[in-house]
Amino acid sequence: MAQPQTGPPAEPVTEPDDLPHTVHQHADRGREQAGPPCSVPVEHPGPEHADHGAPRSAGSSTYVLALLLAAGLIFAGPLSRWVGGNARLSTATTVFTGVFVQAVPFLVLGVAISGAIAAFVSPEVLRKILPRNESAAVGVAGLAGIALPGCECGVVPVSRRLIDQGAPGAAAFAFLLSAPAVNPVVLVATAVAFPGEPGMVAARFAGSLATAFVMGLLWSRFGRPQWFTPRPRGHEHRSAGRSRFETFTEAARHDFLQAAAFLTVGAAAAAALRVLVPATWYQGLSHRLWVSILVMALLAVVLALCSEADAFVASSMSSLPLLARLVFLVVGPAVDVKLFAMQAGTFGRRFAIRFAPATFVVATICGTTAGYLLVGAR
Repeated sequence: MAQPQTGPPAEPVTEPDDLPHTVHQHADRGREQAGPPCSVPVEHPGPEHADHGAPRSAGSSTYVLALLLAAGLIFAGPLSRWVGGNARLSTATTVFTGVFVQAVPFLVLGVAISGAIAAFVSPEVLRKILPRNESAAVGVAGLAGIALPGCECGVVPVSRRLIDQGAPGAAAFAFLLSAPAVNPVVLVATAVAFPGEPGMVAARFAGSLATAFVMGLLWSRFGRPQWFTPRPRGHEHRSAGRSRFETFTEAARHDFLQAAAFLTVGAAAAAALRVLVPATWYQGLSHRLWVSILVMALLAVVLALCSEADAFVASSMSSLPLLARLVFLVVGPAVDVKLFAMQAGTFGRRFAIRFAPATFVVATICGTTAGYLLVGAR
C-alpha cells in the first residue's frame, strides 16, 4: 500500500521569466549559480505550459487592434470631416500620423530582429560574443549599433530581448542609445540635410556614441534590476516543443503589439504638445547660444521625431545656431516623449523615470561638447 504524501509534490522555485538577472552579473558567473536576488535560476515552462499567459494576452490584443482598425474604416468619413473642420485638430492629426508612420517601418524591423534573437540567439551565444568585462561589453554593444539601420522605436524591444536572453543591462542600454543615432542611414540623412557641413555628421556620431557609452557605464555602476517591471508568467517564447519559426512569430507578435501600443501613446503626446507651441517662439533665440541649446534639447524631447527624419527638421530651423541644432539631433534619438512611453511600457515606470532624465542630461552635455569641438560655437 502506497505511503500517503505529507504535502504537495516539491516543485522547483521559479521567478518571473524576464527578470533581468544578469544586469549586474559578469558572464562568467553563469545563470545556474546562486547569487544576489536578481540572479535566481529560472526554470522555463515546459511545453505543457508554453501556451499559457502571453499567447492568450497577445491574442486578445490582436482582436482589440483589429476592432479599432475596423471602427476607423467604418467611421473614416465622419472623422475626416470633424478633423478637417478644426485647424488645430487637423495639425495634431497630421503630426500624430507623421510620427507614427515614420516609426512603424523601423518598429517592424526592430521586432523582427527581436524575434530572431529570441529564436536563434541563446544566452550561451551572447556570453561568447560579449566580453566578460562589463565595461568592455558596453563598448562592443555601443559600436554594434552602427550595424542596425533603425530608429529608437524599433530598438526598444530589441534591447529588452537582449536582456531577456542574458546580455548585461548596461550593454543592452548602450545598444539602445547608439543604434538609432550612429547607423549609416541616419548619418547619410544628416549629410544630405546639412550639405557642406561635414562637422555636423562627425559631431552627431561622436556625441551620440559618447552618450551611449556614458549611460551604459552609469547603469553598470548605479543601475538596479528591481527597477524593472517583470513580464507575466508564460512570456518566455523559447521553450521545448516549439519550432524556431513558432518562437520567432510569437516573440515578434508580442513585442509589436506592446511597442505599438506605447508608440501610439507617445505619438499622441507629441501631437498635443506640437499644437500648443507657437511656430515662431524660437526666433528670438538666435543670439542666445546657451539658452538655444537648452531649448532645442527640450524641443527634441517634445517633437519626438524619427531619427531618420529629424536632420531635415533641424536643417529647416536656419535661424538657430548650428550648435543648438546639433544638440537637437543628439538628444532626440536618445530621449523623447514617445520613447519614454515605450520604455515605461517595456521596462517599467520605475526604470523610465530614472533612465530618461539621466539620458537627457548626458546627451545634452555630450552633444554640446562634441558640437563645440567639431562645429564650433555658431
